[in-house]
Amino acid sequence: MNVKALNVLEYHRVKERVLALSQNEVSSALIHELQPSSDKDWLTNQLFKLEEARLIHMQGSEPGMSTLTAVQSLTKRAHIGSMLSVTELNRIKNNIRVTNRYKTYILNLSEGGDVNLPLLAAQFQKLPVLSHISDEIEAKCDEVELRDNASSVLYDIRQQKKTINRRIKDKLDSIVRSQANQKKLSDAIVTIRNDRQVIPVRSEYKQDFPGIVHDTSASGQTFYIEPNSIVELSSQLNTIAARENEEVSRILYELSGIIAEVHHDINWVTDVMGELDYQLAKAKYGHSIKGVIPVILDERTIDLPLAWHPLLDQKTVVKNSIIFGDDIHSVIITGPNTGGKTVTLKTVGLIILMAQSGLMIPAAEGAALSIYHEVFCDIGDEQSIEQSLSTFSSHMTNIVSILKEMDDKSVVLFDELGSGTDPSEGAALAMSILDRCLEKNVMTMATTHYPELKAYSYNRSHVMNASVEFDVETLSPTYKLLMGVPGKSNAFEISKKLGLDLSVIKHARQLIHMDNAEVNEMITALEKNTRQAENDRINMEALKKEAEQLHKELSEQYEQYMSNKESLIEQAKLSANDIITKAEKAADDIIRDLKTLRTEQQGIKENELIEKKGQFKDLYNETTLKKTHKIEEQQTIEPGDNVKVLSYGQKGVILSVDNDEAVVQMGIIKMKLPLSDFKKEQPEKDKQIRVVPLVNRQTIKMELDLRGERYEDALVRLENYLDQALLSNYNQVTIIHGKGTGALQKGVQDYLKRAKEVKSFRGGMPSEGGFGVTVVELK
Repeated sequence: MNVKALNVLEYHRVKERVLALSQNEVSSALIHELQPSSDKDWLTNQLFKLEEARLIHMQGSEPGMSTLTAVQSLTKRAHIGSMLSVTELNRIKNNIRVTNRYKTYILNLSEGGDVNLPLLAAQFQKLPVLSHISDEIEAKCDEVELRDNASSVLYDIRQQKKTINRRIKDKLDSIVRSQANQKKLSDAIVTIRNDRQVIPVRSEYKQDFPGIVHDTSASGQTFYIEPNSIVELSSQLNTIAARENEEVSRILYELSGIIAEVHHDINWVTDVMGELDYQLAKAKYGHSIKGVIPVILDERTIDLPLAWHPLLDQKTVVKNSIIFGDDIHSVIITGPNTGGKTVTLKTVGLIILMAQSGLMIPAAEGAALSIYHEVFCDIGDEQSIEQSLSTFSSHMTNIVSILKEMDDKSVVLFDELGSGTDPSEGAALAMSILDRCLEKNVMTMATTHYPELKAYSYNRSHVMNASVEFDVETLSPTYKLLMGVPGKSNAFEISKKLGLDLSVIKHARQLIHMDNAEVNEMITALEKNTRQAENDRINMEALKKEAEQLHKELSEQYEQYMSNKESLIEQAKLSANDIITKAEKAADDIIRDLKTLRTEQQGIKENELIEKKGQFKDLYNETTLKKTHKIEEQQTIEPGDNVKVLSYGQKGVILSVDNDEAVVQMGIIKMKLPLSDFKKEQPEKDKQIRVVPLVNRQTIKMELDLRGERYEDALVRLENYLDQALLSNYNQVTIIHGKGTGALQKGVQDYLKRAKEVKSFRGGMPSEGGFGVTVVELK
């Protein structure tokens, strides 16, 4: 991209704003080198990376990498055998630790499914593990020097050094604290000269302190003397210090050797982190301008809905849709000065440069551009005193260069084309230049004041007019761009607002050429229609966004429904399997109990059999059965109705009804159950029993229930019952005495043994009541 266009469009100011969001020197260097590119593969890759960086920035939990530094020079020195300092080793350690933090962060985001980061996840998974390097440096180095325990030798040396320093300090402190020496010393302190500990002695008493003079004051009144009593200790200290330096150098060379072995890996992780921060800085800038990632198309396109200049104040800037229609190659913008024509040109040019730099652009969603090899500009005052060129000449010099270099992969921006010379010649020259651009199939935008160019698009194909709106009422521009509408002259309206005599304006209207008047009327109509179309478009955009939001919400709800549906089905399958397993086990237990009862000598009792059958029914979902029954039939249960008891699977007769419950007789068992547990059935047809009518015959039951009776009363009732049964011509009756303690059963059977009307008797079968009944056969 040519340098002139970058300067005129102020591309460097955008880079400065991106640079301010960089966290470290590595990414800053990449931003300094940033330039627009026409390489589609590079640009596509950059925009993919930018999208992932944008997603990371939106999380608001980025670890940060301000400690990342450029270490290629350090790793190179280590590789050729140089020794790195503690500070330099710490820089490498910090880079490794920053990488580890981001590796964990990126992979957690990606693997957790919250954020889709395929490029970064794949890249970070391939990065080498260098934690052992940073751990080794951390173990041996603090922020400025080696730790005492970096090696056992270094530890011993530093302990000796501390001991000697302490002895020297103690001796010097005793000298300066001595009362006899107070007047001999300039100050009662120990200080340092030439890396040796000394005391400040007044010049007249220097002979009282034999030793080495390391310095004197500017006035000559103070001598800094190292007393002989510590000279030997200081010499020992120097020797120890030399040994310490040797050991420190040995350890640092050892650490540098470790760095040399993995210098390529260290450079790799540093480059990856620098690239990530570089993309994050671009994403942060895009977020700050509320920009979007452009769509890059193969066919030539400039489609910028609601675009604005990124360097203008977002709170006040007017957003305009700059869209080259189908098969449009040139756009001619007309309108008043200070109306925003030049800003429109710069907006288009700068947005193209930003898009081809892999940056987000200031426009609405759906913004699309193609890749251009060059952006040429002729914008602003190019007058040059040094070259003795007028404004027109300087512009024409630039235009000549543009016409030579442009091709169908270029975008050309002309500001006030043909200005600075005779209007008629300038207009003709402007049209000729635009014709040349059309011949070369160049995408062109031009601004002009010439009225002749308003009709230019009507006489040429692939050309569209545009204008910047002017509010006659306020006598100020609105900065709105009207695509497809040429600008009209507002001279008469403005003059009228400013108070010019109406007769003068009327005379002027008569002088104006009829064709121009018709053109102005046509432009007025176009402006009105364009405003209406723009309003309709805005309303459609709003409706479209609402529809998209509704579609998104419905899609999310549908996906959630489908997800829950699959989950519920799977859960139901598991529950069903569990229910079946439990039911099978319960059924096995019931069958086992029935078999056990069958083998007992005393037989199976009826109530136990009913209970066991009811347990089989309990294996079904009682609520579902009742619910299904309710759906099938709305029934009314009344006393005397024959019903089926759903929970027990037995037939019975309703004895009484109380609100939502009823008492049912099932064989010899009475139970109170809810009405929902009954299904009404047709009564069985009575069996025809032939009997011999007797005089004074009373109707009695074929069973006598003595349960709860006193012993004596029970026998009286038994005697009367047998007489009535015999009169009723019953062959067999049942005496219900219950189990209890067995006393009533024994008394009944003793009576039956003596009774003349009894042919025989036996205990009840399980289906008849078992031990709780005695079946009597009458004569």
